[in-house]
Amino acid sequence: MNKNIPVLNLTDPNRKMIAYACAHAGILYNFRDNTQKILQGHCNPLSCMCTSADKRWLVTADKGRDNLVIIWDTSSGVPVQTLFDPHPEVGVAAIAMTPDAKYIATISAAEDQTLSIWDWTVDGEKPVCKTNLKAEYGHQHYIHFNPDDTFQLVSNSESQVIFYSWSSGQLEYFAPPLQDEDFNKQVGRYSQTIYQTNSSRALTATSVGNLVVWDNNKPLTKVVSTDPSPDKKALKLVKLQDRAINVLTTTDGYIVTGDVLGHVRFLDQTLKLIMWYQDFNLGPISSISFACDPQFHDRTEDTWEEEQFGQHQSLRLKDQREYPADATIKAQKLIIRDFVVGTSTAVYGHITTQGTIIDVIHRDHDASVHALAAHPFRPQIAMGSYSGLLKLWDYEKRIVIASRYFERGNMIRCCSFDPTGSFIAVGFMNGAVNVVNAFDLQDECSEPFRYARDVITHCAFSHDSQYLATADGECTVSVFKAQHTDGEEPWIYLGRHRAHYKLIKDLIFGVQLDSNLPRLMSLGADRVLVEYDLQNSGKDDLRVMESDRIEQSAQPLCLTWYPALKKEHFILTVNDQYKFKLYNSTTKMCRKTLLGPTYGSPIQKIAIIPTPDPDNSKRYLAYINDDKVGLHMLPLDGNPHNAMALVAHPTGVANLACSYDGKYVFTAGGPDCTVHMWQLNVLALEAQSKMGGEDLIPFYGLLDGGRDGELFAELENYFYYAQIRSQGVNTMDTRAVSVKIPLSEVPYVMMAMGFYPSQQEIQDMLNEVKYSEYVETGKYVEEIDLGEFIRLYINHRPAFGLSPERLAAAFETLGLPTEQGYAIDRGELLDLLQSKGEHMTEYELAECLTTLLGFNAEGGSSEMHEFDPSTAGDIIEENLPQDITVDMFADELLGFSMYVPPGLPEGLATHETQTETLET
Repeated sequence: MNKNIPVLNLTDPNRKMIAYACAHAGILYNFRDNTQKILQGHCNPLSCMCTSADKRWLVTADKGRDNLVIIWDTSSGVPVQTLFDPHPEVGVAAIAMTPDAKYIATISAAEDQTLSIWDWTVDGEKPVCKTNLKAEYGHQHYIHFNPDDTFQLVSNSESQVIFYSWSSGQLEYFAPPLQDEDFNKQVGRYSQTIYQTNSSRALTATSVGNLVVWDNNKPLTKVVSTDPSPDKKALKLVKLQDRAINVLTTTDGYIVTGDVLGHVRFLDQTLKLIMWYQDFNLGPISSISFACDPQFHDRTEDTWEEEQFGQHQSLRLKDQREYPADATIKAQKLIIRDFVVGTSTAVYGHITTQGTIIDVIHRDHDASVHALAAHPFRPQIAMGSYSGLLKLWDYEKRIVIASRYFERGNMIRCCSFDPTGSFIAVGFMNGAVNVVNAFDLQDECSEPFRYARDVITHCAFSHDSQYLATADGECTVSVFKAQHTDGEEPWIYLGRHRAHYKLIKDLIFGVQLDSNLPRLMSLGADRVLVEYDLQNSGKDDLRVMESDRIEQSAQPLCLTWYPALKKEHFILTVNDQYKFKLYNSTTKMCRKTLLGPTYGSPIQKIAIIPTPDPDNSKRYLAYINDDKVGLHMLPLDGNPHNAMALVAHPTGVANLACSYDGKYVFTAGGPDCTVHMWQLNVLALEAQSKMGGEDLIPFYGLLDGGRDGELFAELENYFYYAQIRSQGVNTMDTRAVSVKIPLSEVPYVMMAMGFYPSQQEIQDMLNEVKYSEYVETGKYVEEIDLGEFIRLYINHRPAFGLSPERLAAAFETLGLPTEQGYAIDRGELLDLLQSKGEHMTEYELAECLTTLLGFNAEGGSSEMHEFDPSTAGDIIEENLPQDITVDMFADELLGFSMYVPPGLPEGLATHETQTETLET
């Protein structure tokens, strides 16, 4: 839940329901039936909510781009009106609805705020009236309508209260000043402001336990004024208590406060204390909301005078005796509605005033949730947060099985079930590792393991539950081993190894192909895949079996074992260039590169959806990126119609887990303190894939212009020219026209299409085709047809081309600042090109530069023209300045402008800019 947004009590005689915010969704939770209605429609995290007096209408709002205000019918959970972009680009910081539910007031989240009044029942396009507020008033975070006059309202920031009056499209406001010197008392920071019933006065609660009393700014008379003028001044400062008052509201003629000690106080209209609750033990109060019961006063009418006789009166008197007594001398019964409180520690409690019964509705995480793990064969999910709370939840019954708070400072970062479902490994931010049982979450070992000195980022069990491995923020992998000797610790430390020099991105166990022994691999941001030798490792001696650099320029982000869809066994990785890569699990050779989903950001984590029948069932892959959760069909082929995604957590997705039966996917939202449970509908994804077309049709759509475009026509020409080239340009023999070209021509056609691969990328492409049928037939593939080439081109080329920003960043890294911008010395640039990355020989470098400078008109050493290296040095010195700037390098050497066309997002490039890359 979002503990920063007040919980709203929607309880009436027919239901027991609350509304609260959960990331970008609103939740209608019936806590009597334990059921939810999820209100989806926002793409940004909810920022505020309010409800009508009769609890029929609920209003939700968010802030950010494409912000919305949505009005929902709470009985059905259906949206009845939507205000699109009420405050463009910034969104809504505070919202209120009139008691009659006719008007809505919103305050923008901008630095210079705007207050708008909307008649949502008539028109949701434009506000009835609005006004701009000065930035000096502070960030107005609370707004409230006068229940006696809906044309009066008040808002406040921590430092300023503002009173408004509006009518006939005009809105004016008054901001009365108040300083500590005015009453010779500390005022404190303002929290909430309300109007008193049947009075011209307003009250503001503060952080030092004061109530500021505001009244009309005119001479006082003996008659109590009820004039709702917005021109007010501070009348007095009433000290109620020493601690901060967070909540100020009203109910049935009483003024109600909630404070940081968790106390709820009831005051009369003269601010005399009538009654208080102090034994809730739920935490600092952040919201109070009362139930709606139109017949409440009829059922609780005072019957101490004997107006009726018989059993009916005796029952009513008995009901009244169950209410708590107030603090007056008469000690009369305080007959008030049931209410719900929310606390800053993410606890929602329901108080039944008749008998003072406290029921905890929710007790959840009040800090970031990153740890998430699903039970291997039961409908249970484990969740851990930075608050130190570990919960085990039954997601079919929707109940908490067990929960445990770890000592203060033990912030949970990750967790994992062992394959037997008996243990849960818990990794903490302080580097500690704890193994608890999966039934009551109690410790299995006498002391936590404390070998790491930084946050535990990953933990995993081997398939036979004999090993537990963890990765930490110091780029170190630690391994623990199970032992079954009675009287000894069930888990012992085996060893640690720092095989990476950058952060470890993923950690997985596997099974050796020729035995049942476990394999352990780690993948780092240093582009290295490391396999550890568990069988030959000993105490304090964790050994590395193999270390392979698997990427050249891209950074790998995660990995998993690819399902056995073919005879060959693969490891699947994802990198930050939107590519899936399949590596042979034994040789670590890159066997396939595939275009991944391009939904705004690269994939951060993947998980193969479990299935009861892996050999015969269709397989799917779940994934998350920065803010979305998605599903992808297997086998992977680069078809964009085989994947989908939707917003999961607007502030970021932190983790992913799949249920053991493959029916559900769980996502953790990190800072939003939320875990979402998603139900899979694979039939919808299958239908989407069918509608996208079969065979090459989806790939034609990824070419500029499609099947009938110029690019495809060029490709056909290049394909036939490649056949001529392979047969020899000068031959007089009869040409043999074929539908295939030799693999040796693939790099040249790729370059002609505007994709300039590195030598490593060329080798990966050739290996992909060459070994594509080797496992099945034992033969190499030496030729490729046009359809397979299109697939190869689409999957290997950069997903979004290269942007000028990338070239500029390279010059900022390698060069020095000058008056013309960052520049690289000519000699240093030539030296870098020959010594760093894929080394170029002096001959290759000279040929490249003279060609780019335009002195080899035919494009260097072709079949008909030979390159003369003896003149290259003079040409380069004469035409390349001593200091090479990024503009000169782009315009004169590479031949494209650093200017990005209007409307083209950063990081994207047109087909023309794809043809000029840094690799040329």
